[in-house]
Amino acid sequence: MIVCLDSGNSRIKWGVHDGERWLAQGAVDHAGVAGLAELVADWPAPRRVMLANVAGPDAARRIRDALAPWAGLIDEVRSAPAAGGVVNGYENPEKLGVDRWCALIGARDQVSTAAVVVMAGTATTVDALAADGRFLGGLILPGLDLMRASLARGTAGLPLAAGRHEGFPRNTDDAIVSGAIEAQAGAIERMAARLGGSAVCLLSGGAAAALDLALVIERRVAQNLPLEGLRVLARSG
Repeated sequence: MIVCLDSGNSRIKWGVHDGERWLAQGAVDHAGVAGLAELVADWPAPRRVMLANVAGPDAARRIRDALAPWAGLIDEVRSAPAAGGVVNGYENPEKLGVDRWCALIGARDQVSTAAVVVMAGTATTVDALAADGRFLGGLILPGLDLMRASLARGTAGLPLAAGRHEGFPRNTDDAIVSGAIEAQAGAIERMAARLGGSAVCLLSGGAAAALDLALVIERRVAQNLPLEGLRVLARSG
């Protein structure tokens, strides 16, 4: 058994895998990190604990404290020049966010074609993966909630919109929400066009469903791709 942890900007996603399937998955806010101790109470000691952390050293320390009986089993993953069938094309491979790195590995485990790998959370990342497994590069955008919040903070008359996506928005809330979704869908579709017609788009993260409804390219929702990448690394390491 392995336990995988994806410590992102807002939440810590976790999964328990028995080598064949996910037995359980869940998430806690960083403020509720102590809740991870329930994993120790509910499950036997795993063979490995795989951690991808972009939330900084304090977050890593709190995770280790919550999982204190398993602390010696924790393997904190770093981005590498190559792993899990993916070759890291970043100018400085170690500078690639480890959540993006793990998502690319998780995507490669699911598709053998070129792919656009999208993680739609606090930020939205749009990464290009060639059919031979080379990571070509990618985009970082504010997430949908950050886009809405920036308009509310930076303008005198615009609200923190709670509208819905429309092709022709006819009220301000719908116009803001639709603008944010259309901007991100456009970035995704432009990246897919650069990869050519055989590319598939994999959508992961909390805003994946909203983007899925707006896109006109081939795509599918593939939740928790960083956890899938951690699973691959645990298997191959």
